Amino acid sequence: MLLRGERRPRVALVGRMLTGKSSIFRAASSAAPQQERLLRDGDRYDECVVKLGLEEISLVDLPAVESLCSLSPHDSVVVKYLLWGDRWPPIAAHEAAQPGAAFNAPDVLIQVVDATALQRDLELTLELSLLGRPLVIALNRVDEARRKGLYINARALSELLGVPVVATAAHMGLGVAELFAAALNAARGGHAPRPQSPSAPIAERLDALRAVLARPEVDAAFRVPASFLLMHLAASDDYFVDELVSHVPHLLPEVLSARAEAERYLPRSLAEELHADRHHRAAVLFENVTQFGGAANSGRWQRLLDGVFLHPRWGLLGSLGVFALVLVMVFEVSKTLDSWTAAPLMEWAQQWQPESTFGVIARAVIDGLIGLIGIAIPYMLPLVLLLVVLEESGIMHRVAFVVDRAFHSIGLHGSVAASFLVGLGCNVPAISLVAATTQGKDRLVATLLLAFVPCSARSAIILAMGGKYLGAAGVCAIFALTFAVLALLGRLLARRYRKLAVGLIQEIPPYALPNWRGLLGKTWERTSDIVTIVTPLLVAGSVVLALLNHFAADRWINLLLVPITEWWLGLPALLGVPILFGVLRKELSLLMVYQALGTMEIEPVLDWVQIATFLVFLTFYIPCVSTFAVMLRTIGWRQAVFSAGLSVAVALLISGALRLVLEVARALAG
Repeated sequence: MLLRGERRPRVALVGRMLTGKSSIFRAASSAAPQQERLLRDGDRYDECVVKLGLEEISLVDLPAVESLCSLSPHDSVVVKYLLWGDRWPPIAAHEAAQPGAAFNAPDVLIQVVDATALQRDLELTLELSLLGRPLVIALNRVDEARRKGLYINARALSELLGVPVVATAAHMGLGVAELFAAALNAARGGHAPRPQSPSAPIAERLDALRAVLARPEVDAAFRVPASFLLMHLAASDDYFVDELVSHVPHLLPEVLSARAEAERYLPRSLAEELHADRHHRAAVLFENVTQFGGAANSGRWQRLLDGVFLHPRWGLLGSLGVFALVLVMVFEVSKTLDSWTAAPLMEWAQQWQPESTFGVIARAVIDGLIGLIGIAIPYMLPLVLLLVVLEESGIMHRVAFVVDRAFHSIGLHGSVAASFLVGLGCNVPAISLVAATTQGKDRLVATLLLAFVPCSARSAIILAMGGKYLGAAGVCAIFALTFAVLALLGRLLARRYRKLAVGLIQEIPPYALPNWRGLLGKTWERTSDIVTIVTPLLVAGSVVLALLNHFAADRWINLLLVPITEWWLGLPALLGVPILFGVLRKELSLLMVYQALGTMEIEPVLDWVQIATFLVFLTFYIPCVSTFAVMLRTIGWRQAVFSAGLSVAVALLISGALRLVLEVARALAG
């Protein structure tokens, strides 16, 4: 039975301060985790749903806790939630500070420990083992420990404690996927760790106290594991002693007597002995699993690469190197391939100007197929092949982890970073990549946003027309406006689909050399949609446009679009058809503009305000029919239509507002 929905387990991250607990939460959390308070005026905790394959967990990042013994007011609140959730027993029902929100007690605890200061954390581990809940240890910062010459045997520690121990480097995403897989297995098994009892001499002295606390009325009042209550009453914890007096006062003399009897045979007070014993047992555990001077040389080059790609500060430079490689592919290699394939074919097709209806249809079919070649060969195939190579080698997963936090600001995970890079070349393979690598809210929001990423065709128009008539400053301003609108839309869409937001584990696989047969198979798998979906629509759209021109129906279309072109955008009515049918292929828009205006020099016909308005509208307007076709399959017709409507609305709003601002600026300057 799958653990998801109402059956998903609640997993709580616990640990001391500065162990990396919140880093593990951020590595797995959604872009919009819920935040609540433990008490109405208490500390906050974060929570989100995290997908693990087909299963889910509710992940909770609780406030840091230093110890479960000698409880401070801060730690006592966390302990109450670990024990009871928001269903407090009779001993806590009378307290003024009650739970501020619904909070079920966790099903599994993940204790995050610092491998560079393990002995202190092991004392808390011994205390957590008394809670009677499944426990998993995240041995964090193992990379720092190894650099200090400290090697910790995670398997030996697991055997000694009787709980899973997973080595992690949370700030680099290493071991996080394995950690949550272990937590899911612990939830499925439901086996609590064996309580780490005191050493035999002390445990024997506690038999009398243990017998007193085994009474039914004690369990009914406290509802805590017997071993946990035994340790606190043996240590004279003020909170539990006071509640004992309030709810089962007739047992107090027996408890005091049993504790005094135990102390008769001990050199110090029972509380001091328990503390010293716990410290000693943690030290013995540490010595048994730790080797000094054990920094391993194996895997040295892998660690060096991780230092390049996953370093908290410098990892972004490695990611930027990958981005640069993709951009070179987009703007250099793809341009060269286009000049070898689609461009010569277009020149050849231009020589045939048929006049018959049949000839017009045949020429339109040829244009549609050339358009297909212009998308697939220069942009889709090389880009997808490059990204599959980066994925199979393990590099792209590391890039996704590094940029994950940046993408959280627009409501997405870093796993979509590659898709946005591909979108700079062509939106079609970018959306196909999103469909292959994401799901749920990330797939939907990323697909909607990719419609606004300036592909190479739109970028070429901006650079060609804007660079000639607006200058470098104008071109940079248009691109800056594009990315600002992308960020704003990302936040708005993340809010719209907030209920769909779930956390995602960024798995960090080992480095590997790609296999060419696997590369080609995955490349075809991600590009086959263009044959089955895009080709028919591209050809059909080309035929429709050609027939409209053939029968001179474009004049009526221009007339119908006058409210948009002339009234709203301030453009000549002749640009209605280029704007409307630019969705077939964006790079054809510029050619259709030249044809509509009857000149290659458009400055005498359009002023700089009109040129800027037209370019901004074209940038945000529906990318192309191929993009829409892929959307139909990946997000369904409802969301695809919503995406088309959203792009039209944004294009009209932004370009209209820009026209108004520029007209006012020109009037003031004149």
